[in-house]
Amino acid sequence: MSHQPTMNALILAASRQGAEDAVAKTQQVSHKCLIKLDGTVMLQRVVDTLVDSGRCRRIIVAIEQREILASVPRLAELLDQGVIEYLPSQENLFESVRAVTAMGDIWPLLITTGDNALHTPEMIQHFCAELERLQPDVAAGMTPAEVILTAYPDGKRAFHNLKDGGWSSCNLYALMNPAALKTARAFEGGGQFGKKPSRLLKAFGLGFVILYKFRLATLAQLGQRLSKRWGMNIQPITMPFADAPIDVDNPGDALRTESILRNRRKAAR
Repeated sequence: MSHQPTMNALILAASRQGAEDAVAKTQQVSHKCLIKLDGTVMLQRVVDTLVDSGRCRRIIVAIEQREILASVPRLAELLDQGVIEYLPSQENLFESVRAVTAMGDIWPLLITTGDNALHTPEMIQHFCAELERLQPDVAAGMTPAEVILTAYPDGKRAFHNLKDGGWSSCNLYALMNPAALKTARAFEGGGQFGKKPSRLLKAFGLGFVILYKFRLATLAQLGQRLSKRWGMNIQPITMPFADAPIDVDNPGDALRTESILRNRRKAAR
């Protein structure tokens, strides 16, 4: 089934450590997003997934320098064709999101990251279909722990453990209108809320943290609480894909991601 490209996409791809990033060092490249995974540059995989989804009118990459994009032949070609656009990354995630709004005609906005190499067009299509069904102002893709552990029973992941079980973020977000921008300020100090509770407290408030920490609310109920906090409709979107939350934060993640990509390629033969 074909769909109209109704979304604009922002890929957050900055790596403040550059060539000193542990992932970049594994292949001696100048930027984490330039590592190759099963023969293809990681950032190119993310871009191609959005292009192939057929859901995106514009694709904007926030990264330190345009030259980083242009150093990859496929991305240089897409830049020249106007398929992707460059945005200088800002000092934090929120500022990069705010900067993209100055580019005009940007709503609704899908946000992902440059190291989610396992996202597929099917995942993007599912996320966008749920946006159409639920009609939120803000949405975040989340995968149930049971889906991940069924596929990878030996995998160790830091889940958000709630009243209705564990959940893992997929680094897929949607801001559907200008008013939704204020919710992105929660990422002003960075993400990784499960690993850094102080960020959770600053971003979402004490009441939310108590409900979260003591598993007193389901994922949907936390969404309802944030809806009241910000005065808009905030919806978690269930992503039934075990690979959706896997990104490349460290060299071990890179090895695991490459293994999954190789298995996918072999299965597709």
